[in-house]
Amino acid sequence: MKTLVLARHAKSSWDEADIDDHDRPLNDRGEHDAPRMAKRLAGTGVVLDAILSSTALRALTTAEVFADVLGLPVEPDQRLYGASPSDITAIVAERDVDGVMVVAHDPGMSVLAGRFAPDIVHMPTCAVATFTWADGSGDSWETALASAPTNWRFDAPRLS
Repeated sequence: MKTLVLARHAKSSWDEADIDDHDRPLNDRGEHDAPRMAKRLAGTGVVLDAILSSTALRALTTAEVFADVLGLPVEPDQRLYGASPSDITAIVAERDVDGVMVVAHDPGMSVLAGRFAPDIVHMPTCAVATFTWADGSGDSWETALASAPTNWRFDAPRLS
């Protein structure tokens, strides 16, 4: 079985107008939402082997919160900063593991989530979408990512 978790980074700060986009930190809401969403994801019993993250500060900080809760290291990948859906799936397909989490940015995250589950039209900050492919349909990432997932789940900080 293959499992892909897409998490959009938590809410970032716009307080410093002269700071580079790549270096924007989380704001208070983001610092509150990330641990809450990480605990909710862990509570689903999801099994992951890797957490990949954009190198942007807001994404890395979000990924590190999830990593602490899930007990996995974060693997920063600069290609995930501003990545398109096809870039994201190509990066995931490089992995020789069954469970991958990606922490990155919109619009790539919302578009990719919507491809797997048309009911997901937008991933707000710190939203988490989990997709699983049953054995047979997900023997390889290439096979899984080219097909519809067997199951999916969507959660966002403001949904509950």
